[in-house]
Amino acid sequence: MPNGWRDLINEQDLKITRASSVADAHVLRRKGHLKEQDRFIQFMIDLHKTHTPTEVMEKMERWIREHRHDPRRSKLKQMVPTVGEFYTSLGLTDALVEYDTFSHISQRRYVPPNFAEIRHILNISQVRASAENIQLLTFDADGTLYEDGHHFEQNNKMIKLINSLLRCNTHVAIVTAAGYPGEPERFEQRLAGLLQAFKETQLPPELCDRFFVMGGECNYLLRLTPTYRLEFVEEHKWRLPSMLLWGEEDVTNLLDDAEAILTSNATRLRLPVKVIRKERAVGIVPEQSTIYEVLEELTLTVQAQLESSIPFCAFNGGNDVFVDVGNKSLGLEALMTYLKCDPRSTLHVGDRFTDSGNDSAARTKCCILWVANPDETAFFIQMLLEDIRIRRQQPYIE
Repeated sequence: MPNGWRDLINEQDLKITRASSVADAHVLRRKGHLKEQDRFIQFMIDLHKTHTPTEVMEKMERWIREHRHDPRRSKLKQMVPTVGEFYTSLGLTDALVEYDTFSHISQRRYVPPNFAEIRHILNISQVRASAENIQLLTFDADGTLYEDGHHFEQNNKMIKLINSLLRCNTHVAIVTAAGYPGEPERFEQRLAGLLQAFKETQLPPELCDRFFVMGGECNYLLRLTPTYRLEFVEEHKWRLPSMLLWGEEDVTNLLDDAEAILTSNATRLRLPVKVIRKERAVGIVPEQSTIYEVLEELTLTVQAQLESSIPFCAFNGGNDVFVDVGNKSLGLEALMTYLKCDPRSTLHVGDRFTDSGNDSAARTKCCILWVANPDETAFFIQMLLEDIRIRRQQPYIE
């Protein structure tokens, strides 16, 4: 693209502090070891012990192409048994060249790329690959669109970008663990700043039709009305056939068993907790300060011990641990089916793709961007919009 990576990261229109050097690259900051665990990325890091960065990216491009052709018997599957599907090719060598302009990975002799740097290179290559055919862009909420525990405020930089995505004729959906059955106004409270911006800019009705919220991982679908309110979509119109078969007794048993595992193991870890029970979820919130590792232990314990006839998602929310009926894989599949979008044209953006995160299930259904915080989300969506404009040869509309 004409502007190049350096021009893009120095773009000031969004008033985002863009990284022009490693010293001030706080937008792409790391989040800590437990939040940076992925076998595929670790495999790429380990390759740098015997290969140059360029050689690593060239090999990975070749292995990904082979894996897309035969995912069961590919060399990549043999080396990283947990690797999932790739729905597009990835231009990793070109992405490395872009990223190298300010990270200087190729020139470093003693410091190999870290987890965040490999993640960024994968993100750049995915943005470039997705821009041409993007039809549906989905976002996690907490930690992706706004900081954990916050709501969508009117000064959120993502408001302008979501508006632009809708005006590029792209469907946009927020796929979140938050679930409020029968209470669309509670979803509206969380997204108040965004909905107010839609109203103030008089978003046309045909673009309102492109915005959705999937709540409770996969349990509640809401659409945006022409009056900029949220309303539930009738379940029979969008739920997958398998989801319609979930019985209330099965749901109750799942939540009862999950609650028992959470509370007994919180006692084991000497952590006083408050139990929160919802229609399709149960969770615990610590009543005293604790460390991330304790919440991680609780999450992985539930994943190991809980058995159910229906799918579930046990995840570490950073300040709590929840078990939801269903998961984002089902939520995305249902949404993609409802909107008639395929995996190649769908992109999910989230911050929790580790084993204990609720975004990890999305990898089985579509392309992904793994971000560390809302600033990174804005960073890569700005890049995506610029690519969409170039590919479609249309003006960038804000």
